[in-house]
Amino acid sequence: MAESSETLLLGPSEIRGLAGELHIRPTKKLGQNFVHDPNTVRRIVELAGVGAADVVLEVGPGLGSLTLGLLDTGARVAAVEVDPVLAARLPETVRRHAPGVSGQLTVLPADALRLAAADLPEPPSALVANLPYNVAVPVVLHLLAELPSLDRGLVMVQTEVADRMAAGPGSRVYGVPSVKLAWYGRARKVAAVPRSVFWPVPNVDSALVAFERSTPPAGADRGTVFAAIDAAFAQRRKTLRAALAGWAGSAARAEALLTAAAIDPRTRGEQLTIHDFARLAAVGRV
Repeated sequence: MAESSETLLLGPSEIRGLAGELHIRPTKKLGQNFVHDPNTVRRIVELAGVGAADVVLEVGPGLGSLTLGLLDTGARVAAVEVDPVLAARLPETVRRHAPGVSGQLTVLPADALRLAAADLPEPPSALVANLPYNVAVPVVLHLLAELPSLDRGLVMVQTEVADRMAAGPGSRVYGVPSVKLAWYGRARKVAAVPRSVFWPVPNVDSALVAFERSTPPAGADRGTVFAAIDAAFAQRRKTLRAALAGWAGSAARAEALLTAAAIDPRTRGEQLTIHDFARLAAVGRV
């Protein structure tokens, strides 16, 4: 982390003071649980491995706890905040607590699910965020699709979501999020985050998921692959022959495509890797 002794991270009193000043009452609808522990912020930033050469995309900066920690590394930060009150206040918070790096911050009052590459001042290299539990997976998938410059990320999500994001084939929690994320690269759960570091205290546990982008499987269209994944897990107790009948046009055609892709039609979706789905989709397009 770059030296910047001017930066003062937010503690519990600062978080509550800011919330009171802005008349903010954290809402479940927006998934607002603010991190108030500076040591947790430092740990997240360290695990994210960002530095002065990075342009970091932060989704849901809230009152600015993590934003300050990211700026302290020397990185440039584009913070996307859907709450207009929080978005308007964030630059002032950074000027007060980290005047030396306030010029490295860009705040975008926007919904991350509608964010486009053209909305950003420069292509981001890393995603680091405390994501609302109800939109975490859609946000990550949208940003990876929209922003090819994102080569890595570290996101804090509900532990159950983290488990699904990082699960491998055969796991009980392996499903649509697991496979679709695998299209873009490798996700892994790296650390647990205690409830006590948030205000208000959530009623769920949290965890950090790291992501590294890699080259997608060759020879298959992402839309076709994702449609096959959705179909396979929509009725996950059924065999692939039955589950993919609608996607393929009939159960008989599904069986023929699976056989051509060297996949047993009697197996189920949770046994397939992203490369299996890509192979199936490629056969289906012929």
